[in-house]
Formats: sequence, structure tokens, C-alpha cells
Amino acid sequence: MSDSGHSPTDDSTPDPAAQGSGQAGAGHPKSVHPLALWQRDVWLCLGFFTRLPVKSVEGTLSEAVRAFPLAGLAVGLIGALVYYLGFHIGLSAPLAALLAVAATGIVTGALHEDGWADVCDALGARGGIEQRLEILRDSRLGSYGGLALIFATLIKVMALAALTAPELVAGALVAAHTLSRGVLPLMMSRMTLARAEGLAARAGRPSVTAANWSLAIALIIAVVAVAPVAALVALLAALAATWLIAKLAQKKFGGYTGDVLGAVEQVAEMAILVNLVTLI
Repeated sequence: MSDSGHSPTDDSTPDPAAQGSGQAGAGHPKSVHPLALWQRDVWLCLGFFTRLPVKSVEGTLSEAVRAFPLAGLAVGLIGALVYYLGFHIGLSAPLAALLAVAATGIVTGALHEDGWADVCDALGARGGIEQRLEILRDSRLGSYGGLALIFATLIKVMALAALTAPELVAGALVAAHTLSRGVLPLMMSRMTLARAEGLAARAGRPSVTAANWSLAIALIIAVVAVAPVAALVALLAALAATWLIAKLAQKKFGGYTGDVLGAVEQVAEMAILVNLVTLI
């Protein structure tokens, strides 16, 4: 997620607050069939987290957090397909991995990368909380943000290339993208907002129960993708990344923003991939 002026969500994804008239986190209408609610949540999350041409639906993002991991699953599978095709036409593992990482960035509109870069720019600036929040709103990319994007890309590419085998890369991508989005509702449900406006504020606050469902679904998908032990280690890595960014955001920004959520996804994704290299 990202709050800055060059956010990929500005012109192509629906405003999560404008898609429904219900209160954030108010829950799903009880009169609607559960399957229809699941479909709505999946379309809502795919429409927000990706650039895929999906059906437009009404609803608030906070109501659909249980489907966050499913959006991650779609992104991970697209990256896995690109790696598979590249590897089987004779590309080297590093080049196929670079194309896979590029594909995941393209399909998401670099949504989380944008937030990661903005957070790094803000953390590298001098001044207090207000100055840092102002930098988060700035659409320009600074030196810290540029370096952060370079290092994040290198870490992901090298980790995937180290796995080499397409089936291992596929499992790692699915686990990483699923768990890194599955942990986002934990911050959204438990942490205070840094400001009353912006993407994170419009998304709303999910319930703790919904956040726990998101985490459970992400773990189940990860277990299928990379085996139980590796999935548990990946989950711990994602939780550690979430805790670390949450502590840093509370101290430096006074809470979380959409950019902070993007940073959580990126750090969790990197931590998961690095750990999976030693496990699968």
C-alpha cells in the first residue's frame, strides 16, 4: 500500500472507502450467501492489490481482509509462471528470477514497493514526526528510497535464483506473497493510524477476528506450497518483520500509514524468501 502522490492506486484501483456505504470493519451483511461474500472479498482484494482486469464490486477493504492472502496467491502464481517459462526456454536462474520479480511488480503496479521506498526516504530524513509524514506524502523518490528498491530487488532475485528449480521457486513465491499480505491485517487491526486521512484511514480498521482469519488462510496456503516446517518458519519471519516495522513506525511516524503497510509487505517478503533458501 502507498499514500504518496505517485501511488499506483490513484487512477486504476477503486477507493476502498468509496466502494460501500457501511462502516469500516462493520462486517458482512448477514442476508448475503457466504459464497457470494467470499467472491466479493476476492474481487475487492484483487482489484485493490493488483492491476488485473477484475469485476468491480462494492465494499470496504477492511471487510475483505480475509481475502488478502488470496490476492497474494494470484501474484505469486503469476511470478512462478514467468520463472517457469523463462527457465524452460534456457534463461539462467538469475535472469528468470529477475523476470519473475519484475512480473510481480508489474501485476501489482509496484504498490508495495512504492510504500517501501517512501518509508525509507522518510526514515532517512532529519526532523520530527510531522516532517517524516510530509515526506511520506511526497511523490518524489529520494536516494534512500532508490537504494531501498535496489536492495529489495536484489535480495528477492538472488534468493529465488538460489532455489533454481522451478517447483521450488513457485512454492517460495506463493508462500512469500501470501504470508506477506496475510500479516497486513494484524497491523491494521491493532495499531493506531499515524494520521486521520490517507489510504490506510480510508481502508478502515478490520476486526481482530478477521485479521486472524487472514493469517490462518495464509498459513494454510503456505503449508501446501512449501511444506509445514518451512511454512512455519516463513510465518515467523513475516511476523518478525511486521513487529519490527510496527515498532519503528510507532516511534518515527506515530502509527501506521498505507506506506508503512507497503513496507511491511516488502520486508516480510524478503525475510520469507531469505529463510526459505535454507529450508526448501
